[in-house]
Amino acid sequence: MARHELDVVIVGSGVAGLSAALAAAPARVTLLTKGRFGAGNSTWAQGGMAVALADGDSPELHAHDTVAVGAGLNDADAVRVLTTAGPERARLLLELGARIDRDPDGRPSLGREAAHSTRRILHAADATGAELVRTLCAAVRTVPSIVVVEEAQVLDLLVHDGTVVGVVAALADGRVREWRAPAVILATGGTGQLFAATTNPPEATADGQALAARAGAVLRDLEFVQFHPTALAAPGADPLPLVTEALRGEGATIVDETGRRFVFDSHPDGELAPRDVVARAVARHRLAGHVTFLDARLAVGARFPERFPTVFASCRRYGIDPRVEPVPVSPAAHYHMGGVATDLVGATSRPGLWAAGEVAATGVHGANRLASNSLLEALVFGARTGHAAVEAPSAAGSSGAANGAPPSVGGDRTALAAVRRTMWEQVGLERTGDGLAHAVDALERLAGGDLAPEVANLALVGRLVATAALERTESRGAHHRADHPGTDPSWARHIDVTLVGGAVVTTLRPAGVPA
Repeated sequence: MARHELDVVIVGSGVAGLSAALAAAPARVTLLTKGRFGAGNSTWAQGGMAVALADGDSPELHAHDTVAVGAGLNDADAVRVLTTAGPERARLLLELGARIDRDPDGRPSLGREAAHSTRRILHAADATGAELVRTLCAAVRTVPSIVVVEEAQVLDLLVHDGTVVGVVAALADGRVREWRAPAVILATGGTGQLFAATTNPPEATADGQALAARAGAVLRDLEFVQFHPTALAAPGADPLPLVTEALRGEGATIVDETGRRFVFDSHPDGELAPRDVVARAVARHRLAGHVTFLDARLAVGARFPERFPTVFASCRRYGIDPRVEPVPVSPAAHYHMGGVATDLVGATSRPGLWAAGEVAATGVHGANRLASNSLLEALVFGARTGHAAVEAPSAAGSSGAANGAPPSVGGDRTALAAVRRTMWEQVGLERTGDGLAHAVDALERLAGGDLAPEVANLALVGRLVATAALERTESRGAHHRADHPGTDPSWARHIDVTLVGGAVVTTLRPAGVPA
């Protein structure tokens, strides 16, 4: 097997991975991406990036809004890092040439989204993530010490005496190679493909979470999955096209077939309530037999093609003209607040292993993510992780072994469909103890099968998510238990999950106490 000795290996080429690579240079960096360079979750982020740039706004106010949504589980230090570092990281991004929306006087045009107390959302129309990735990819291409390897499926981590010393990956031509380094950074994105209805791309198969779990790393807050309230309800679409929250920030309303704005029945802020509240309201209304729509005819109307070109194109693809008719919408899995537990510079519980972006649980989001904080988190913590990983002590010369990687060939569409159906029906917006127990058993059986890498990763991580959700016997943030609908103050704790000899071990950790 071919072997490469490096300083840093980064898995993933979204905003977090690209930011980490730029921060780690001029060290020898190899960035592995299982698709094409720059593909993945980040490019699908429509809404924007929250950052305190406006007169009258401040990092402290941004932090207040973030914590207000996080339902008692935010890490205050992580939130402070995010909001105070955010403006400078945003300015550096603009210096790299990011093309954002601007006011007539040339200043950044700032939008407002749910649960933000002021306008602080940077936009590049409705393709902000794609613009950030374009900008960062262009910067990476100018750095000679960063090597990008496309279409490389990382199968497992190499571990020696408890320390991660590299990765094993299968290339598009069938070759399997090792990359050894004193620091491995996971920047693989989220877990959206766990669910039958998702806004996430096909690449979002929980790879990084599974790699870390098999290496014995701690994962945290896995029960907190955010469901977006407004995905385009297009028959046969997979994934469901996102209908960005920025539309509601511009005044679009959620209505049923009678035109009634029913979300006010659940929250006085209506469409601008926290996402979990809006998503459950839409889901319940649909279960009651109603059809749900986002109506932007008055708020946007004829400006739709220019203001929201991505959403407009998606609607037209399915025969809908949002300028003159409401858009049918439904909830879909969108973002995972939990992930691989890290400190403030991306270090995990396993020496040599780091994580940044959606794959990580930094403590920024708590039990519920404030809209548009995810791109900022990837930008800020990606850079912090890249800087810190370069300083890691070297263990790359040690021999290492993989952790029982799933097979690199084959596949099982039936198993994949079963995972996604089980997660959507039993571990979705409304959960019960009986349903979660059924999901844990079903996913454990599926995870024991002979599966292709991505399916095996989904089955494993689905089991971990369901286990954490079963343990948390309350409703908090994005986690809603129909059999425990109240928020219990004694549950202001994190659930840490570790895989030990194939068994799932959970540990409770008080909120606000360092790992």
